[in-house]
Amino acid sequence: MGAAAVLMVCASLTVVDGDTVKCDGQLLRDMGDGAPNVSGYDTAEIGPRAKCVAEQQAGEQAAARMRELIATPGLTIENSGKRDVYDRPLVVLRLPDGTTIGHHMIEEGYARVWTPGYVADWCSG
Repeated sequence: MGAAAVLMVCASLTVVDGDTVKCDGQLLRDMGDGAPNVSGYDTAEIGPRAKCVAEQQAGEQAAARMRELIATPGLTIENSGKRDVYDRPLVVLRLPDGTTIGHHMIEEGYARVWTPGYVADWCSG
């Protein structure tokens, strides 16, 4: 955990999609092992933002896995103090073993590494 990180406490933590959660009504963007606005991870969109059936399905699978992972007892939320382009706080969701949810999402094939300039394409196979 970086020196600037502040632990957050949520009465209610819910999944929006595979890389975004809601803490007591506030959207939070998980960075995984990344750094604010430099690196992180991306998952497919769901609902009206999905561009094709494949993206919708991949997004639903990622969201389901995120729901499983945030239910882990001892999960911590580290707020980097930075925000993304959508004004969401950039956080790290860390499991009790020290690994990040983003690490697992990438390793298990639910997510891709994000860096500036990344363009999501979940529809062309």
